[in-house]
Amino acid sequence: MRTSLPSRAPMEAGRRTTQPIGCARGGADAEAGADSEGAAIIDRGDAITGGSPGLGCCVSEPSIVTLAHISDLHATRVRVGGIAPLLSKRALGWLSWQIKRRHLYLPAVFEALLADLARTEPDQIAITGDFTQISLDAEFREASEWLTRIGPPERVSAVPGNHDAYVSRAERGWGSWRPYLASDPAAAALRGDGETLFPSLRLREGLALVGVSTARATPPFLASGRVGREQLARLDALLARLAGEPRCRVVLIHHPPLPGVTSWRRALHDAREFAAVLQRRGAELVLHGHLHRTHLASLPGPHGAIPVVGVPSASHGGPSPDRAAGYHIYEIEPDPSGRFAIRCRARVWDAVAQRFIARGDERGALLT
Repeated sequence: MRTSLPSRAPMEAGRRTTQPIGCARGGADAEAGADSEGAAIIDRGDAITGGSPGLGCCVSEPSIVTLAHISDLHATRVRVGGIAPLLSKRALGWLSWQIKRRHLYLPAVFEALLADLARTEPDQIAITGDFTQISLDAEFREASEWLTRIGPPERVSAVPGNHDAYVSRAERGWGSWRPYLASDPAAAALRGDGETLFPSLRLREGLALVGVSTARATPPFLASGRVGREQLARLDALLARLAGEPRCRVVLIHHPPLPGVTSWRRALHDAREFAAVLQRRGAELVLHGHLHRTHLASLPGPHGAIPVVGVPSASHGGPSPDRAAGYHIYEIEPDPSGRFAIRCRARVWDAVAQRFIARGDERGALLT
């Protein structure tokens, strides 16, 4: 049964906050608008992202699609097996893993994540990168094994992160993941380019999942990303073609696509160019990782603001509650008026209970 949605003021493009989803209401959060249960509401239309009946979004019998967003799993073990793999930037990553990271990204948390996904049963799952630690061949094989445990390619869509391109030519290890990265064969006509991997397009009930790769090998001490001019041009054309489809366009990207949200050494270096594409062509939602915390923002679109949401690492079991593992579940419902109503719920790791629990109201949490 469809829940009635209240009217709300337009979301200001470019506004952002790192306040956790599901925190206490009031103040700036209350200004953004939510229903009486505290559930965030993002409408495709004048209220948030604009749109018009001509976009083909009107559906005679609306149905809710649920999409889980997880990121930055870092669940693989670093087994070097000799000195040769460490004759590169990997040496620094291996040292970081030995001293710190192996105590933070825990297999037990990942197992709890799998159990919670089985309980919440989202229709689709999106993963925005950083499967590995330092892009070792053994890591790619291990990540492939637990990727199949998350779900089949028909249900799980992914893009790589900077840790999956830790050194040059690391992308050769993505081969076993290709079914989760690649576009649907049926989407070839909309993509218009069958030779390149990204941007990918995966069409699911009510959804157009657009995967953008920002994974690039970088020098030591850098964790930055770049979409690249050619991929940006393909993305521009793809989003333009999708504007006529009756699907919610969800863009998946690893690095946060906004300037100034992280240091230069960790930033997306062509974020402004990416934002320009979305301002021209539009999308209903952008999901990213990389920051290892909830991050709420927006980008200007052709008809209003486009929500941009980052998620915590899904396997972080360290002592800091601000960095606790978590993931988000989106409820996406087409509206007969030509909009999409998008509600968000957050699930977070509870170190005492040793399981994931709802943050805030079980039925929803404040998004912006």
